[in-house]
Amino acid sequence: MKIAILGSGALGCTFGAALTEAGHETWLVGRSAAHTEAMRQNGLQVEDANGTRRVAVHATNQAAEAGPVDLVVVLVKSMQTEAAMRGALALVGPDTLVMSLQNGLGHEEILSQIVGREHVLAGKTYVGGVLLGPGRVLSGIQGKPTLIGELDGGITPRVQRIAEAFNGAGLVTTISNNIIGTMWDKLLINVATGALSGITRLTYGQLYDEPLLKATALAAVAEAMEVAGAMGIRLSITQPEQAWEMASKGLPYAFKASMLQSLEKGSVTEVDFVNGSVVRYGQSAGVATPVNVTLVACLKGVERAMKDQQGASQ
Repeated sequence: MKIAILGSGALGCTFGAALTEAGHETWLVGRSAAHTEAMRQNGLQVEDANGTRRVAVHATNQAAEAGPVDLVVVLVKSMQTEAAMRGALALVGPDTLVMSLQNGLGHEEILSQIVGREHVLAGKTYVGGVLLGPGRVLSGIQGKPTLIGELDGGITPRVQRIAEAFNGAGLVTTISNNIIGTMWDKLLINVATGALSGITRLTYGQLYDEPLLKATALAAVAEAMEVAGAMGIRLSITQPEQAWEMASKGLPYAFKASMLQSLEKGSVTEVDFVNGSVVRYGQSAGVATPVNVTLVACLKGVERAMKDQQGASQ
């Protein structure tokens, strides 16, 4: 397949390297000139359980250089989704499929408005990665599942083809006939720890040492589950405690949630697409979500303080 990864950050590079090594023509389409140039000149340096190696990836800052592809995998930050997709329409041909593997909810609606719902698939991934510098990524795909599917739950040849390509690249991929429920399951895990970690600046280990924070996390997840129930969403997670336990599974004490990583880089977080999604859907479904409202407000306050500090230092 010819595949474009829209977003050449940690996760984009992790997927891009795996698919390239499996023989697919894979393009990493990103914004950072330095990162792209490093990959073009020296390849992508990948560090994983198998050691360190360089992968000769296709990297560009211009979607037109890649041209139309079979599949666009969207892995930009959630708040960049619309602008990134509109700026990458050169990737989309008559038969191109577009699939988000981003955190949170709402991306499929945005993508459908831009390319048409008939072109859009959905997915969630537990694959991890850390960008170590321009042209360097720490990749974690072993044992980390990815789930993909049609928005209507159908099992189609086109989604089967993608699953086969991903599995052939070592990306353990399952087709879901309830991808919306799957996406909500992943949302619950993000709701459990993301905003709390960003607000408190605590690592996963520190976060899990504080009983009061666990109680807040469980309350936030319970609200999200109530919203999902009101919307008729089928979840596989049946208790808030499950989401809390799954959020930290296999992670070291010092690991930092993505929202905390964003703040430490001086960037805004994806809270609007995580806890903010719970709030928005809760309003539509008539379900009160006071814990998530508070978490969103507190994290927005942290972002505001960061922005003011950046402005004062310039």
